[in-house]
Amino acid sequence: MLHIYYGNGKGKTTAAIGLTIRSVGAGMKAAFFQFLKNGSSSEINILRNIGNIHVMCCEKCNKFTYAMNEFDKKEVTLCHNEMLKKAVDLIESGKIQIVVLDEFLDACNKKLIDRELCSLFLNQWTDKAEVIITGRDPSQSMINKADYITEMKAVKHPFNKGISARKGIEY
Repeated sequence: MLHIYYGNGKGKTTAAIGLTIRSVGAGMKAAFFQFLKNGSSSEINILRNIGNIHVMCCEKCNKFTYAMNEFDKKEVTLCHNEMLKKAVDLIESGKIQIVVLDEFLDACNKKLIDRELCSLFLNQWTDKAEVIITGRDPSQSMINKADYITEMKAVKHPFNKGISARKGIEY
């Protein structure tokens, strides 16, 4: 089934990690792919140390998208395409039952992943594994395809008071 955690609120990645840990605790094998993140977020440390979770991040993604030049965007897009191809390979091999594509919606919306590859993945592979995607602004076709949809809505957040992201809480 396809799960979508989306919105402008905190908790999308956290929810996806919770489901990943729950599935592994039940004896399943998982893959956790982080788009638009280079692997330096604190949650990656623990996921890499849990058995039965394949973790992959885009190490070339060292800037926010607004600070990327065309070369940076091209490098990140190539990395993201390879990550999605790896997800397909893992599903096809039968080695995993859960695939998390963290910030996938944003990578799609910012055109930092091949759109045809995204569409192909969503139409051909979400029936072969439990797939969780996170980010903002899912397309109507993704909403129609999804089995679970959870919207995270920011009601109040310290960022709005000028408080920067805190390690271990927001990243």
